[in-house]
Formats: sequence, structure tokens, C-alpha cells
Amino acid sequence: MKPNHKGTQAFNNLLSPLRVGAFELRNRVIMGSMHTRLESQEDPITKQAAFYAERARGEVALVITGGFSPNDEGLLEPGGPRMDDAAEAASLRPICDAVHNEGALICAQLLHAGRYAKVENCVAPSPIRAPINKFVPREMTHEDILRTISDFVTAAANAQAAGFDGVEVMGSEGYLLNEFTVPHTNKRTDDWGGSVDNRHRLPVAIVRAVRDHCGPDFMIIYRISAADLIENGAPAEEIALLAQKIEAAGADMLNTGIGWHEARVPTIAYPVPRGAWRTAAANIKRAVSIPVVASNRINTPELAEDIVANGDADLISMARPMLADPNFVRKTREGRTDEINTCIACNQACLDYIFSERVAGCLVNPRAGRETEFHDTITTQPKKIAVVGGGAAGMASAAEAARLGHDVTLFEAADTLGGQLNLARAAPGKDEFDETLRYFESKLHKNGVAVKLGTAASASDLSGFDHVVIATGVTPRIPDLPGIDHPKVATYAQILSGERQAGARVAVMGAGGIGFDVAEYLVAAPAETEQSSAFFGVWGVDEGFTQPGALNGDPLAPVPCSRAVTVLQRKPSKPGRGLGVSTGWILRNALRKHGVQMLAGVSYEGIDDAGLHITLDGAPSVVEADTIVLCTGQEPVRALHQALTDQGIAATMIGGAKEASELDALRAIDEGVRLAQTF
Repeated sequence: MKPNHKGTQAFNNLLSPLRVGAFELRNRVIMGSMHTRLESQEDPITKQAAFYAERARGEVALVITGGFSPNDEGLLEPGGPRMDDAAEAASLRPICDAVHNEGALICAQLLHAGRYAKVENCVAPSPIRAPINKFVPREMTHEDILRTISDFVTAAANAQAAGFDGVEVMGSEGYLLNEFTVPHTNKRTDDWGGSVDNRHRLPVAIVRAVRDHCGPDFMIIYRISAADLIENGAPAEEIALLAQKIEAAGADMLNTGIGWHEARVPTIAYPVPRGAWRTAAANIKRAVSIPVVASNRINTPELAEDIVANGDADLISMARPMLADPNFVRKTREGRTDEINTCIACNQACLDYIFSERVAGCLVNPRAGRETEFHDTITTQPKKIAVVGGGAAGMASAAEAARLGHDVTLFEAADTLGGQLNLARAAPGKDEFDETLRYFESKLHKNGVAVKLGTAASASDLSGFDHVVIATGVTPRIPDLPGIDHPKVATYAQILSGERQAGARVAVMGAGGIGFDVAEYLVAAPAETEQSSAFFGVWGVDEGFTQPGALNGDPLAPVPCSRAVTVLQRKPSKPGRGLGVSTGWILRNALRKHGVQMLAGVSYEGIDDAGLHITLDGAPSVVEADTIVLCTGQEPVRALHQALTDQGIAATMIGGAKEASELDALRAIDEGVRLAQTF
């Protein structure tokens, strides 16, 4: 379990001001850059201004926007944001004004995507296709490089004229400038490749040119790759040398990036231990005198304070935590850390939405990226609301309705809140849901919700309420199969709750998200997601971040495991195909490393003492198993809703009761909050 928030702890280092170039930051917390797609929506300036201003109002010191390309060939995708047109850049001034009005600074990130650009005319130091892009980049000529330097200067000048306090030059995550710095992607033999000085020439030239043009009163941040996590990446001494050159060229601050987008090591998802990358930032801090920012998997004020207090970094960058709770800093300053809505690193509504061409959001905070769709008006006609079910949907709805002034009673049949979250949190790394439970319990208490645990509400208990919210959740679906009542059969709920223990040989029926979570729960040691050293050992990361690419082994190398697990599915498609884009590959690789077998296109025939009988490719076989875990879907629990309907009591179903689909906390919380907004 993650450490509890201390509540009364002082955060003197994190909340102290810091001089950065010509500016003084009011504290050490930066809202890190993230892609939002808000710029592609109707009335984009209003939406972006509301989004960034809410974080500034929450007392973050500095906001860094999503990436703006300095030219056409550097676009992340066709139609993506860019900063090369002065008039278009000027239209962004209301965003800057909104942030400034809330007391924060704002910098525009300048990002040339290089070989990651999803455009046909993408360019790179060498014509090597990225494994995550279908387009082969054109090798840049000397003239292309000089023009690109000029384009960065133009973009910075446009940002300055639009009211931005500075720019962050993106030099990490495998984008263009990072591509120039390492042999993995730079095979040139001219002045821009070969020696380390030549490979560093472009980013240094860009920083120097921007400083010369924009003057001393303009903040320049360079985001340096502190650990590439790829073969033929930069060793520690080259990273330190580049940091020193960037400082000498005129940068005010160094932000740190971890891992290329093509790396086979998780960097920001929930399997990564909190603060795993702090040593990478500390290596850079020792090399320079300008402030250094630590980033990635830092999601609590306690951890952030510890990193700054111990001198590993001067500032902390938080991107997704600012989606989860825009008031993170304010709550920390006011001693209300128990009220912080903590980022659980699930990536479901942020990165996965971006990759599926939707506006970024947040599983634990439905308002994120949709600020203009919600209101904070306290009702003048309070209603008496009953919420039945204390899972994600019920807690979210009850807390929000009470916040808006309604009289809310929450009924939960179990003796604890959480519902299906109590199962989800058992999976490796997903104990981050502990924070979600802590947050909702705090909100329920603060907003005066009457919580009745161990109470299975009946229709007669609910007759005096103006409206009833049915959030009774789901129950595991039991397939109709010979031998389904065999003693070796267990549901996913029984396994994840600890009610049943699995044997040495396990067959998992179902390869959806729950099936994968159960499989990882059965094979992975808790330390792999809780202790950095164990995580690094599993994924082949150099704990000291000194080796080239910070790797000391194969990220896909097998990991010894004492339990034999087979995951099966009826569909003929690749198992795990429906998992999240940004986390599915991690789960698939983790299970592969632990020796988990995957079988697709199977027909289940029956269960007996021998194990699970199946037909695969037309041939019968038996999966020998001591335990057979059912991950075969869920059924909604709706009996109460029908009883209320029969008595004419107004009721609305949300979450799993409305639609049983995996363990969908994202939809459950969103529905709960949005329903409460309508009362």
C-alpha cells in the first residue's frame, strides 16, 4: 500500500520561491507540458484559457503548454499546433493573460517531432524510420538544419510577442533534437554527426540563437533526456556535457525527460514506482548551476518535498497530477493534502484519449479538459438524495451532489467503501487506487454525506428521498460450462480479494483487462512496482543511470517465476488487443517476461480434475491447472432499480449497474459527477 498523506507535514522546500533567470517562481511546482487536443475543439482559446487558468488558480508556479511545432515538417500530426505564424501565435494571448491573472507564469513548449512526426514530409538526422511511425524521414541537409534553427528562433519570438514568459525547447523523448544527440538515430558524418560535439551542435545552437534574439528577460527551458532507455543512447557523461553546454548557451532551467516513445521500458504508467527517475535528475543537477526539474511518476507533495529537500532537483514537474487535481499546490499550502485527488498513472483518459484522437481528460477528475462543461453553483433548492452503492460511481456522485448543497445519504452493503476499486487495487501498481479511495472518503466527510456502511438499502428504505442514484455495480459472470462448480474454479473477485489462493498452475479464462490484471497479480512480485531497484532489475535499467541509454540488460529478458499461468480467450485476435494503447504493451511484455502463455481462438469444453478442457484449432486438449480463474465478464446488479420503478420512486442507474463493462472506473466516476451536476 502507498504511504498515507501526513496532513500536518511542512512543505517548506516545495513551497519556497525560486529565482529562475529574470523571474521569481512562487514555489517549486511546474505544470509539465502535455498534449490536450483542446486546440482542435470549437472555441479553442476559451477552452485552453479555462484549462490552464484553473491550474494557475491552484497556485502552480509555472505552466508549460503542449508542444507547438516551429515549422510544417515538425508537426506531431497534420493540423497540429504550431508557432511559426505570428498572427496565429498572437491569438494565444488570452491564454497567457488568463494564467498571469492567476499569478502564474507560462511558457510555450517548442517541439519538433522529427522522425516521430506523423506527416509525410517528416525529417530526421538520418533516414531511419521510427518503429512507432509508418513514415520514413528524409535526412536533413545542412541547409535544412540552419533553417530549423531559424524556425525555432521565429517560433520563440512569436511566443514572446504573444505574451508568453518563455519557451521550453523540447530536447527529449526521442524527438528531433534528441535524435541528433545519440548514435541510435544520428549516423551522419558531417558537422552535425559523429563526435559528441557534433551531435550536440544543433540543440546548443538553437538555445544560443533564441537567447540572442529574445534577450535576457525571456525564460528558456531546455528539456533534456536524462535517460534515453534505448540501445545506443547517451551515457551519463554525455548527458552531463550537453547540460553544461546548454547552460553556457543561455538556458535558465533544465527540465528532464525520461525515455523515448519507442523505448521498451515503462516510464510514466502505474507499474513504475513513484520517484523512480529522481537519480537521473540528480545526475544532471550535479553537472550544472542552473535549476533542474525532476519529472515522471511524482504524484504526492510528500515525494515532491523529499526530492527537493534532498537536493535531487530544484523543482518538480507534474503534468498528469495537474489533470487529476488543479488545486494540488493550494491544498498542499493549506495543509489539506488529504483532499488532493491523486493521479493514479492509469493513462486511460489522458494518453489513451490523445492516441485515439480525443481531448485529454482524467479518470479521477472528469472536469479535466472539460472545465467549461461543469458548474460550481451551490443549489438554492437542496434535494434529499440517496446513493445506493459505495463504489467509484456512487462515491463520485454522492461527493459532488453534497458539494453542490444537496442532502445526501450513501448506502453501502459492505462494511467498507470502494466496491470494485477494492479488487482493482490488488493488481500490481494499481494500489494507486488507495489514493482515490482516500480522496473520496475525505470528500464525503468534508461535504457532509451521511455514509451508512453494512446497509443493503431496500426500496422501502428509500421512499422519502427526492431522487435515488443506483450505483450497485456488477457481479462476476459465471459461464454455463460443465464442471463450472468444480472446487478448483474461482472468480476474479475471489482471487483479487484474497478470499481464494491460486495454485502453482493457473488457467485464466478471459483475456480482457481483468484477465491480464489477474495474470500479473499471480506472477509479479509486489516489489516490481513498489521498489525502484526491483523495477529496474525486471526491466533492465541501470540504477545509476550511467550506462548508454541507462540500460544494463534487455528490457524484454525473461524473469524467473514460480507459477505457471495460461491466459485464454475465445476470440481469435491477439490477446490484450483491447487494452489501453499506452499501457497494454507494458502488460503484454510483463506477462511475456514472466512466462505467461497466451492462447486465442479457444472453445471451452469443460472442467474436471485434469483441468480446463478446450478445443484449439480443431483439436481437443487439456490445460492442466490447479486453479481456474473466471474472468468471463460481469453482470449488472439492477434488482433494486426495478423495485423502485415498481413503486414510482425516481431513480437513475450509473456505473456498472447501468452497463457492465470490465471494471470501468473512468466511466463510473464521470457518470457519477455529471449526474450530480443535474440535481
